[in-house]
Amino acid sequence: MNSEAMRFDIITLFPQIFPGYLGESLLAKAIERGLLNVHIHNLRDWSKNKHNKVDSPPFGGGAGMLIQVEPVVACVEAVRAMADEPGELLLMSPQGENLKQSMAPDFARSTRLILLCGRYEGFDQRVIDILQPREISLGDFVLNGGEVAAMAVIEATMRLIPGVLGDERSSEEDSFSDQDLLEFPQYTRPREFRGCEVPDVLLSGNHQEIAKWRAEQRLLRTHQRRKDLL
Repeated sequence: MNSEAMRFDIITLFPQIFPGYLGESLLAKAIERGLLNVHIHNLRDWSKNKHNKVDSPPFGGGAGMLIQVEPVVACVEAVRAMADEPGELLLMSPQGENLKQSMAPDFARSTRLILLCGRYEGFDQRVIDILQPREISLGDFVLNGGEVAAMAVIEATMRLIPGVLGDERSSEEDSFSDQDLLEFPQYTRPREFRGCEVPDVLLSGNHQEIAKWRAEQRLLRTHQRRKDLL
């Protein structure tokens, strides 16, 4: 294990969600090559309940159950102590700031991220008051839990870790990576399919003209699809 690799710690009530995700594609290769380490922690391991429960009805009444403060604080404190670097704590929450590409470089410059995944109706407010996490959301919608959001944070971050991508230009040309513009259209073989042809400029070999075309296409596509970015 590479001690200098970026470390992700995931705290979840459903650890079995992650093995398939961690065992495929670029992420699996990055772990195998020691570019990053991912550790999964079952929140129930810090429960003092004989049935390993960590949830309870909310005071004042209301629908659903809340995750209790005591096991969460105990878990986070224990996980932080597992490495020299305490890391940044991110809580996956629909009430958090929307995850954007502009956050990914900051995450990638960290040596450690701790991702706290909620379930049910969320956390006892004292989890936030005591631990002061940065709350992250995927958007204005609600998921069953924070696990998918945690995967998104890992995915967005790992692409910017040196050595993870075969060609570092891939991340530089992605949508939102340059001036918050969408990515330009791309093509590969065959040159023609069902009457749809590859633009001639891409076959010209003139790299200056290709770069100009791609820049124009980024602006055009962003104007057509995401005017808010302009």
